[in-house]
Amino acid sequence: MQDQFLRRIDYLRISVTDRCNLRCKYCMPVDGIEWMPHDLILSFEEILRLMKISTQLGFRRFRITGGEPLVRKDILDFLREAAQLPGVEDLMLTTNGMLLQEMAFDLKAAGVQRVNISLDTMDRTRFFENTRGGDVSKVIQGILRSLEAGLNPVKINVVVVRGFNTEELPSFLKLARQYPLHVRFIELMPIGVSSEHRNEFVSIKEMKEVLGLNEDDLPTKDIPGGGPAQYFRPSGYKGSIGFISALSRHFCNTCNRVRLTADGKLKPCLHSKHEVDLREVLRSGSSDQDILNVFAQAVWHKPAEHHMNSEAWQDTRVMSQIGG
Repeated sequence: MQDQFLRRIDYLRISVTDRCNLRCKYCMPVDGIEWMPHDLILSFEEILRLMKISTQLGFRRFRITGGEPLVRKDILDFLREAAQLPGVEDLMLTTNGMLLQEMAFDLKAAGVQRVNISLDTMDRTRFFENTRGGDVSKVIQGILRSLEAGLNPVKINVVVVRGFNTEELPSFLKLARQYPLHVRFIELMPIGVSSEHRNEFVSIKEMKEVLGLNEDDLPTKDIPGGGPAQYFRPSGYKGSIGFISALSRHFCNTCNRVRLTADGKLKPCLHSKHEVDLREVLRSGSSDQDILNVFAQAVWHKPAEHHMNSEAWQDTRVMSQIGG
């Protein structure tokens, strides 16, 4: 499947819940958010149907997200069925890591190939305050457990925020040096609550300066994945370090993904208000072919680029509602 700009679109990110067991400051407002009613959330059967239809359009990579996907009841049964669908070549999961210590081996057995773990700080106090109650030791143990389970690759997502974790960047390098982990430093994207922290943005160029990396260091191509990260594997490292730049050097011209929210909205672009209501199409008795046509039209009209550098970003939903 190609969009109108001839980009190959084969990657579907699927949020299975808006609920989360953390309350991260840059993701949720201090008072939290009102959870979506259960009847508005897609059932696993509906998601599996959409996945099966999407493979007919050439989708091959599927990432399961939330909120926190591991808090949804019967998630392992769903993942097991999803992994067995014809055409699904890559089944991945993004998680905050709080439940990985107890679930990593089960995820591997269910057919999940690799995991991305969100971890912005390894400082116990800082993590507790930023997540409003989380225990970073559970995440660290979950990371190690994922390696033991054979999930590969295991990637660590670090959103860099000025005045919060910039001083910790060298500490994250130690993880990639000591373990076969792939640590990705990500520019803060002004979505939802994060839009209030725009002055805390740190560019990739500045991150590299903090880490002592040169702009002309050669990236490596041997890290599995279909995303926008540029990876480097310094000499002596068991893992790698990566950078994801959504603002200072946006990658819209090579974007290969669309997103399905927990309530069934297909978002051709994360940073656009435009959504296609697939839940309504699903529940109106439409045939698979009708759904496929709607899906294809949404992909075809994927915008050329995001507008995070304009005022448009202020109107998007919070990240837990659209599938981080």
